Formats: sequence, C-alpha cells, structure tokens
Amino acid sequence: MSDKLQVAVLGGTGMVGQRFVSLLENHPWFEVKVIAASSRSAGKTYEEAIGDRWKIENPLPESVKNIVVKDLHNIDEVASEVDFCFSAVDMKADEIREFEDSYARTETPVVSNNSAHRWTPDVPMVVPEINPEHYEIIPYQRKRLGTTKGFVAVKPNCSIQTYTPELHALKEFGIKRVVVSTYQAISGAGKTFKEWPEMEGNIIPYIGGEEAKSEKEPLRLWGKIENGVIVPAEGPIITAQCIRVPVLNGHTASVFVDFDKKPSKEEIIEKWTSFEGMPQKENLPSAPKPFIRYFEEDDRPQVRLDVDYEDGMGVTCGRLREDTIFDYKFVGLAHNTKRGAAGGAVLSAEALKAMGYIEKK
Repeated sequence: MSDKLQVAVLGGTGMVGQRFVSLLENHPWFEVKVIAASSRSAGKTYEEAIGDRWKIENPLPESVKNIVVKDLHNIDEVASEVDFCFSAVDMKADEIREFEDSYARTETPVVSNNSAHRWTPDVPMVVPEINPEHYEIIPYQRKRLGTTKGFVAVKPNCSIQTYTPELHALKEFGIKRVVVSTYQAISGAGKTFKEWPEMEGNIIPYIGGEEAKSEKEPLRLWGKIENGVIVPAEGPIITAQCIRVPVLNGHTASVFVDFDKKPSKEEIIEKWTSFEGMPQKENLPSAPKPFIRYFEEDDRPQVRLDVDYEDGMGVTCGRLREDTIFDYKFVGLAHNTKRGAAGGAVLSAEALKAMGYIEKK
C-alpha cells in the first residue's frame, strides 16, 4: 500500500477533472485511486471514457488509463476507497452543495473547484498564500455536518487570481477602490477551439456571473471568522468587467487602484517580488517560488510567454505606472485551469494536509 494519500477525482472526465488527473501524476503526497463521473462513463476504463476528448497538453497518464470509472453518485463506495476527494462535478449549484456535503458526511474531506459552496458561511474559500487562517472555520462546519474528519473546502473563481494576489501584497497601503477588466480564456468555459470554433478571431463582452464574482470574492478572502462564520471585508470597492477572448489558457487583468497611503512604484514592486505566503514558507510541493513575478518590459506579461510561469502556479504582472485618475494601473496574468482551478485546489489540499486537516483514514 502506498504511503501517499489516496484521492478520488469527482467529475474526472471534464476539463477541470482532466487537469486534476494530469497534475496529480507523480505527485509526492497524493495518488489518484478513484475517478468518478456520470453513469454514462461508469464501468469504462478512464481511457475509454475520455476517448478523443482529452483536452490537456500533456499525454493521458499511463497510471490512470486502466482505472475503471465509478459512478460518482455511489458515494459510500467511492468514499470507502480514498482519504479525500477533489470535486469538479458539473451540476446545478444546489445539487453540488448537497452532493459535496454527502461526501463530507462519510468522513471524507472534499476540496472543491466548484462555486456552489463559496458563500456557505462555514465553508473556507481559500487561496493559500492569502487566507489560510480561514481553514480554522472547519471545526464549526464539522459540527454542522456531524463529522469528525469530513468537511468541504473550496477555492475562489479563476479570474480573481489574476489581480487579487497583487492587491493582497499591497494591503498595508490601504486599498480604497479598484477597477478591473478581465480577459478570459475559453478553457474557463471548459472549451477548446475545436469545440468552439466561433471564438477564433472573436471577443464576447459577457461571461455569466463573472462580474459579481470578481467584485465580491476578494472581499470574502479578506474577511474574518466571527461567531463560527466567515464575514466578508467591507472594502475596498471593486468594480469589474469580464470579457471572453480567443485564448486557450490564461486570464489577463487590467487593473486600476487607489490607495489610502500612496506607495512609490519601487515600494510596490518590492512588495510583489518579496511576497511569500504559507505555501512558500512551508515549501509545499506545488508552491510557486516566487509567487508573484514582475516584468519590467512594456510588453509583458504575455499569455504565450508567461502563462506557464512556475508550471502555471505563479502569477505574473507588469506595466505598473501612475494613472491620471487612479494612483496606479497594472496588468496581471494567471493560468486559469492550473492556478485558477485544479492546481489551486491541489495547493489547497497540500496546505490542508500540512495543517493537519487532511490525513489518512
């Protein structure tokens, strides 16, 4: 028996599920034991269930090709074989909440990429470099669920990872207001250009629900635990516009920001390049080092050149300059299916293991 924690990937045939499977190949702490999906895929080997729908740039790992896919609704059967689960299921929000809670009640922790639980008051929504202290809400959630080991933890929306880390590194200067426009890759919709040819040479100025997430989720990351719930921060004021662009992987953000105490450009760059969070300090396997990279060149960051910085787990930024209306403006970039989705959840699971919340059953 492997000393690694045994993992189930729920929703393993979708794009984010595939990214989980790819990222977990040869992971030093975690091993994919179960892949679960809908009844359409159950009973097939993972290779058969995927067919020609593998969407990841790396080949399908040999170690999972012959895993027989289980029905993700057979909760007790799936949970009995693993120490914890990653969730990338595709259902309605209320169904996802009940589904993930049901897995947690089997004493199986769930680390979810889904948005359904992001506003459940006792569910931690964490970027480990920003707010790992929110995991301290887990005992309250366990009390609600009636569990001793089981819980649900989530990660935030992929697009906010392009600018929230940079803002977090500057919080000591007092962030007053932020205007952000995000330019989001088609993989954020689970698509490739083969599946969505009408996106080639096209821009769509609307992504359902993204603007509200972009404005509100950073405030929850910056909130505090009070009386067993996470209370979002009251500020800064953030207004967002989200646009779909013809890029496969990589969300870009154009950001304008005002401060209470305006720092110098040199101070901002120093704060970015020296910033370390819990994953860097604890040397977690997926932690980017450094987390934030600043480019001096006027034409960086670029998706083609920079989206895979630190294997897609780091954040890059550039074009920092004073603005005529706001104090400063800059551009940020993050890989939306690595840092922004499956990779961010893997890093979260590493943080939860390091903090003692996930362990062998």
